[in-house]
Amino acid sequence: MTAKQTPLYQQHIDAGAKIVDFSGWQMPIHYGSQLEEHHAVRQSAGVFDVSHMNVVDLHGSGGKAFLRYLLANDVDKLKTPGKALYSCMLTDDGGIIDDLIVYYMNEDWYRIILNAGTHDKVMKWINSQLPDFPDISLNERPELAMLAIQGPQAIEKFSSLLADEASNRVANLSVFHACEIDGIFIGRTGYTGEDGVEVILPADDAVDLWQQLMTVDVKPIGLGARDTLRLEAGMALYGLDMDETTSPLVSGLDWTVAWQPEERGFIGRKALQTAKQKGLEQRIVGLLLTGRGILRSHQKVKFTDGSSGETTSGSYSPTLEKSIALARVPAAVKVGDSCEVDIRGRWISAVVVKYPFVRNGKSMLNT
Repeated sequence: MTAKQTPLYQQHIDAGAKIVDFSGWQMPIHYGSQLEEHHAVRQSAGVFDVSHMNVVDLHGSGGKAFLRYLLANDVDKLKTPGKALYSCMLTDDGGIIDDLIVYYMNEDWYRIILNAGTHDKVMKWINSQLPDFPDISLNERPELAMLAIQGPQAIEKFSSLLADEASNRVANLSVFHACEIDGIFIGRTGYTGEDGVEVILPADDAVDLWQQLMTVDVKPIGLGARDTLRLEAGMALYGLDMDETTSPLVSGLDWTVAWQPEERGFIGRKALQTAKQKGLEQRIVGLLLTGRGILRSHQKVKFTDGSSGETTSGSYSPTLEKSIALARVPAAVKVGDSCEVDIRGRWISAVVVKYPFVRNGKSMLNT
């Protein structure tokens, strides 16, 4: 199968990007220095091409009822047009099919942003649930592109490209809210732990916006830095920190499950309730390597009492200049507990810490 290209593919080539296959898309992993790109987002502003993400519009009077059944979080919380909600979509057994953001735009329109790698199974799952909700139309939007502009100066730099009224609207946009300006969808959301916006616009206009961002010194950022940024921010990645074999309750995402009102039945609710009543055996924690090495995913973790776990995501943290990881471990493990991680056959010392590791560009570690 031929890998897909976003509308910005040639821009990436022209900027000297190293291109890799990512979920069937040809995407930039970096433009020369992943480290410099990471710091650019933490200190100033960078732009990511995330046009591989799956944008789906849900129209119809039954949209709210459908999403209240489909998602573990409750879209009934969304009262203000433009307000967004993060949620997991679950199997009947409580496993995570995908994590997503849904925007409430009006009573007849919700916009859902889904992961690229889960596209086929997610669309099949959603469509399989639709027959019981006839007053809904589902519309994928492959003709749209998506840019994530992130960093402490992201709002200022992006707003400088807009007319005064539009600039003020963006500057005053609340976190986890979106608005439409001249057909461009702008959400104050992101996946880096920094302030910023995610902009959805016609693919034909994406190159122009990309080039304009370059003129105000917004740096192009690849998927490599996106991963270290999200890990420092303690944000889960589908396929590593969660998947269909894990529930939100053991993936650090219990806060995304809306248990109230009790009468709301959503897919996976019974399985989650049963697991909660039995008592959870695992949870996600942060790890900080105190010995020498680099933490990666799927490394065994052992504790002094003989119990064990496994890293789910791991990397060198450019901000902290230390190696960090998320790990699924026994529920009894506490912050401050010592452990060892198997790195290429050598057991290296580490300590359990709270995450996020970094917030607003600053270390959150007390260790």
